[in-house]
Order: sequence, then C-alpha cells, then structure tokens
Amino acid sequence: MSAHVFVIGAGAWGTALGQAAAAAGNAVTIVGRDAEGVAGINRDHRLKRYLGDIALDPSIRAQTDLTGLDDANLILLAVPAQASRAMLGAIGPGVLDRKPVVLCAKGLERETNLRQSEVLAQCAPRAEPFVLSGPSFAHDVARGRPTAITLAGSKASRAESIATALASGSFRPYASGDVVGVETCGALKNVYALGAGAIEGAGLGLSARSAFLARAFAELGRLVAAVGGREATLGGLAGIGDLALSCTSGQSRNFSFGMALGRGETRDQIAASGVGLAEGVLTAPVALALARAHKVDAPLIEAVNMLVSGRARIDSIVPMLMARPLKREE
Repeated sequence: MSAHVFVIGAGAWGTALGQAAAAAGNAVTIVGRDAEGVAGINRDHRLKRYLGDIALDPSIRAQTDLTGLDDANLILLAVPAQASRAMLGAIGPGVLDRKPVVLCAKGLERETNLRQSEVLAQCAPRAEPFVLSGPSFAHDVARGRPTAITLAGSKASRAESIATALASGSFRPYASGDVVGVETCGALKNVYALGAGAIEGAGLGLSARSAFLARAFAELGRLVAAVGGREATLGGLAGIGDLALSCTSGQSRNFSFGMALGRGETRDQIAASGVGLAEGVLTAPVALALARAHKVDAPLIEAVNMLVSGRARIDSIVPMLMARPLKREE
C-alpha cells in the first residue's frame, strides 16, 4: 500500500530520497527553504543546483511550508544534523505524535553530543524514531542506481514495514533493530573520511590509506561496543559499507575536504574555494568527547581533530601515529 511520504529538506540528499520514495509507489511531498529550488522541482522536475540535470519523478511535489504534514504517513527528516533541533522545534511535538520519523542526517549534535534519535526524543518524545544510514550518494540514488542501505528502529519488525514502504527495484533498505550502532557508525565515518582524504591529499599512498581504513574500522568497533551498539552493525552496510565508501571516494564531501587539508589548505581557504563545510568537521570534536567519556582509545579521531583545528599538519601527525607503541592487532 502506498503512503504519503513527507521529506523535510530539499537538498541533494532529501530530494534523492524523495525520488526513491516515489519510485516505491508513494505520494511524495518535499519541503525546502529555497523558493527557486522548489519551483524547479515542480516546474522542470529538476534540482539543478544540487542534482544537475537528473530528471525527477513528475509526481513529486515541492513546497516551502509544512502544509499537509498532519496527513503524512511517513516523515523523512533530511536537514543537516546540526539543524535538526531547530527544524523539529519549528514543527512542534504535537504534529509528530505517533508518527514514524526517519532521521536521514549523519552526525552528532555539537552542543549536546547527542545522536539524532536522542535529539528527536527531546523535541518530540512521542514520535517513532527510525534511522537511515549506509553507503549511498545522492546522485546515485536520484539516478536510480542500485543502492542498499540500513534502516533501523527500536523494533526490527516496525523497521521492516518502513523499509518495505521505501523499497524499489533500485533502492533496498535492510531493517535493523540497532538504532544506537547505526547512528554511531553514520556519524563517525564522516570523521574518518576526513583522515583518509588527508592521506590522499598529502600523497602518502594507497598502502597508508588502506592501513588507515583498517585501523579506523577497529577503532569504530571499540566505540560502537562502548555506546551499546551491536557487532553485526559494524560488519554491515551502516558500518564497513559506509566507512569504505566515504574513505575512498572523491564524491564524499568529507573525503574531499580532507584531501584539501592534506594538501596544506586551511579550513578558511577551503571554504573560500566554494567547498561546503563537511559534516565530519563539526562532528570530530564531539566524537573525541564521546570517546573520552567512554574511555575508548581513539588515536585516529584525536589525529583528525588536530588536523581540522589546525594544531598540526598531516606531515607531523603521521609520524606521531607511526611511533605509537606496537601491539597485537585486535
């Protein structure tokens, strides 16, 4: 049975998810702040600023307000992680009572160190939270290229029903009951992507980047276990799947930002070049606070923080990491 899917956030990711939801046979409404972008979706079935000339399903409707949200069967929150609380506050808790809300941003809130589902619980405690994460680029999803992701909820059976509503021939959500693990993997992979990009930008070679990816996976595993996530999540799409994609592709904004840092550019220089701020830059200090709070050894997250803050360059960070005491691989 088709649903009315309400996507809040008309950037590349939100619009791509609207495209996927429409391909699954749902009625889709996308809400965005940019009137020109909204008009382009309705008139030209394009979001040229973010998705270029990719054709969108003509049935998708876009608007700049929240009219019709009350009647939606499924809500996808696709604004940046640091904007989630403000958007949820604008919506108000009553509207979201008993409604399934799929959280599509990957990041930890800076001021509170909270995961996105925890932010939702504070802003709309009676909403039903789900988390969408996994190896996926907006352009691939919008073009209908095969994509598999994880959709987590507190009850796996409910996650299965939401996954079914969004599934199509090109978009395959796998249900999970591990909200904590999926969110943690989604947020931290952005931090590791900065480090992998820096290695690439500094020209340190594929051997170094592969070693970083392997040790990042181990470090992520320690953190996921410490916060109560499941080991199976780490080995799945939301874990190694998303980590590998983000740490190896220039399509990843975090990887590209890291490459610029590795070339010796500062954050201000990168911003002046027109590259948007990567989510991992904002998440890095929160990830470090998380690791310290749980007493988890996280040298790679510490190194990324040094790089992002400008306290050290990649050519001084790598020798520090290489000089760490030798130990067994675990």
